[in-house]
Amino acid sequence: MYRAYSTSHCILELPEYHPFPKYKYSGVAEALKQDLNIQPAPAITWETLALAHTHDYLQKLRTEGLSRQEAHKVGLPWTQSLLTRALHAAGGTLAATQDALATGLGLNLAGGTHHAYPGRAEGYCLFNDVAVAIAHLRTGGWRGRALVVDLDAHQGNGTAVFFRHDPHVFTLSVHAERNYPLKKEQSDLDVGLSDATGDAEYLEALEPALEQAFVFRPDLVFFNAGVDVLQNDRFGRLGLSLSGLAERDRRVFAKAKQAHVPLVVVMGGGYNRDPRITVTAHAQTYRLALEVLCAC
Repeated sequence: MYRAYSTSHCILELPEYHPFPKYKYSGVAEALKQDLNIQPAPAITWETLALAHTHDYLQKLRTEGLSRQEAHKVGLPWTQSLLTRALHAAGGTLAATQDALATGLGLNLAGGTHHAYPGRAEGYCLFNDVAVAIAHLRTGGWRGRALVVDLDAHQGNGTAVFFRHDPHVFTLSVHAERNYPLKKEQSDLDVGLSDATGDAEYLEALEPALEQAFVFRPDLVFFNAGVDVLQNDRFGRLGLSLSGLAERDRRVFAKAKQAHVPLVVVMGGGYNRDPRITVTAHAQTYRLALEVLCAC
């Protein structure tokens, strides 16, 4: 049974009215407990974070935290519980990356915090977990090529900045063009979609983007599998159905399988107005990863 890492053991303190879907982390872990060996995500070390993030930024988080203005930009009130959960979410992605290199598939039931920049937090994201994982691999001597397939509804702006001048990382972002962030960064390949884009149009745009991305011939793939592309999402602005989402995921998994390349799946966003849909959609992604890549 494959392992997956979860932050469901982390308590995030938020006002009752806050739209951040903290319920989904425990909900997805519960939904998948018969399919996966679910482990508490370990906390990442500050030394590992320093391989990707700036010293001043990390020192600020350790000593004083975010100011009220900075927390507003993140969209979450600053608390120790926010920091603790972010440390475990990034640690889950690093552990999943190590699993992927060992077994071919790594799964984090959190992560995908693609709005974090080297020196600042933004958009619910304190640490860029994928950037940190790649930096850690390189410190250990890994010299491969990484592909980031970011299919969250929002552009992976922080990730684009981390790897803008890195010839050994290819960043693909397929997102709602008019959505957050207002100012887009430049990925290696950006595909901006119109509001309310549905299944057929989405998949038509996705296929050539994946083809182009896999021409890069990666040695490792990170898949940000955000489900905020679904219709009725609070923040996504796109219009996929659950079946369209499943086909999106199958195509990514099939490309990785065809290329014989290890894959890391991170959760990304999902804010459906019906919480049950958010949990169902995320769980569907991880089950499809097992179905396509493991034939189990």
